[in-house]
Amino acid sequence: MMTEPDQVTATGDETLATLIRSRLGDLTPTERRAAHVLLSNYPFAGLETVAQFAARAGVSAPSILRFIARLGFGAYADFQRHLKEELEAQLQSPLMKRSQEAASATPLSSFAAAVLANVKQTFESVAPAEFEAILAIMTDTKRRLHIVGGRLTEAIALYAVRHLRVIRPDVTLVEGQAATWRDQVIDFGKRDVLIVFDIRRYQDDIILLAQEAAERGATIVLFTDQWLSPIARLARHVISARTAAPSNWDSNTAILAVVEALIAGATKSLWELSRARMEALEMLRKGGPR
Repeated sequence: MMTEPDQVTATGDETLATLIRSRLGDLTPTERRAAHVLLSNYPFAGLETVAQFAARAGVSAPSILRFIARLGFGAYADFQRHLKEELEAQLQSPLMKRSQEAASATPLSSFAAAVLANVKQTFESVAPAEFEAILAIMTDTKRRLHIVGGRLTEAIALYAVRHLRVIRPDVTLVEGQAATWRDQVIDFGKRDVLIVFDIRRYQDDIILLAQEAAERGATIVLFTDQWLSPIARLARHVISARTAAPSNWDSNTAILAVVEALIAGATKSLWELSRARMEALEMLRKGGPR
């Protein structure tokens, strides 16, 4: 006989978002989709109708109602009332008010403040269980890692590949024309992992690549923005980073920071293997014996 799952209930001054992040690993895949959508645009995603919330998460309306029941709410109206109370409390806080310094900030300082806030908010929103799960995938040398980025995120994908190739074997960059990507996807299976970087405006070719990879049993890990790429519906794990900046361009700084944290963790976890590979590479660079 199945038992009812533990409920996630906020108490005291703790926000619902904090509780969800701490228990993300205990949620079902469908519940995690709803959680990612809520956390990526907290609390406003939860203030939409059930149908709108469900559409964003790519799940059914009953799934959303089961999710909020898991959070300890008997009705969707109670869930929304709680979010509105949290929002009202935040808006009353001096921390949420624009200071005189911010009003007179220079373009350099205002951009720096926005980027620093993006990094802080992104790291605070990443559930430790989600980070550890992605790290476990990256350091599982029995799995093959394939990494792809979009027009403006391919640089981050390449950055990750260059580091991970030193740390462990079987790391490839999916590059070139999209029409040739199927040459790689045809060999994907359950041992393969597709790590995707996709921020707005989301690329149709990358979405199609993720769909084809998922259909062949590959695990999808997505790095996206707070609005969530459609690939989130296919992904086993999602990192939602803050990208908004006082610019015509979104900022990728927070995404890169999370990638660097994962690279640091992977290097530490696979240190014996990584050290041996680094030593071998140094010998090759010096023209020593192979």
